[in-house]
Amino acid sequence: MKTLILELYEGDTRRAVHFRYALVAFDVATILFLMGSSFTDHGLPVEIVDALIGIGIVADFAARLWISRHRMADLVNPLGIADIVVIISLLAPIIGEGLAFLRVARMLRLLRSYQLLKRLRQDFSFFRQNEQTISAGVNLGVFLFVMTAFVYETQHLVNDKIANYADALYFTVTTLTTTGFGDVTLVGTSGKMIAVLIMIFGVSLFLRLVQVIIRPNKVVHKCPHCGLKRHDHDAVHCKACGQILNIEDDGLV
Repeated sequence: MKTLILELYEGDTRRAVHFRYALVAFDVATILFLMGSSFTDHGLPVEIVDALIGIGIVADFAARLWISRHRMADLVNPLGIADIVVIISLLAPIIGEGLAFLRVARMLRLLRSYQLLKRLRQDFSFFRQNEQTISAGVNLGVFLFVMTAFVYETQHLVNDKIANYADALYFTVTTLTTTGFGDVTLVGTSGKMIAVLIMIFGVSLFLRLVQVIIRPNKVVHKCPHCGLKRHDHDAVHCKACGQILNIEDDGLV
């Protein structure tokens, strides 16, 4: 059994690849459920789904811990602690799913794993040709989700203008883009501090991620003369020094 679990989490077989794709799909479904449940009254059906998701995460966490070569280190590292917090949030009815959005950290790590990235490049030509743009889009989506979830979880019980994830997303985007319509504001000193942090991120990380998405696609190829690493995918000469480049491609137009 342990050999099978090790193969599924760390192997390069087709079965292992499908399993890791399924884990990503599970995490995406979890996140969508958390967002959708904010529009409900959190009754018994929602609590049942919370528990089922929590059990699934427990199984995933236990399996990874079982095959780990450094169990204690994995247990106390930030991702391990985040998983424990998510499990408690989903399985404790009193707490609800308040901190379950931290599961996005596990999804982000899985999407950045070497094995999964390697398979994505092999299986999808679109991903191979637009990897940098897709990665930036994923990072932007995760960033927006975490900021939105943080706003929602800290405000929906004390602020009638933040009733669900849509309200929280609206506030987050208008703040990040410095539009600031003012029809939705955060209450209390903590709310003001959260808004300040979002605005700081808005003029740094957010704009940087958007820039990576909309600028022309680049390839990473170190110039042998000057060391410049980013070039247009069809570049023949280095823009910095004029050195002839030999950028490998897949023969696709």
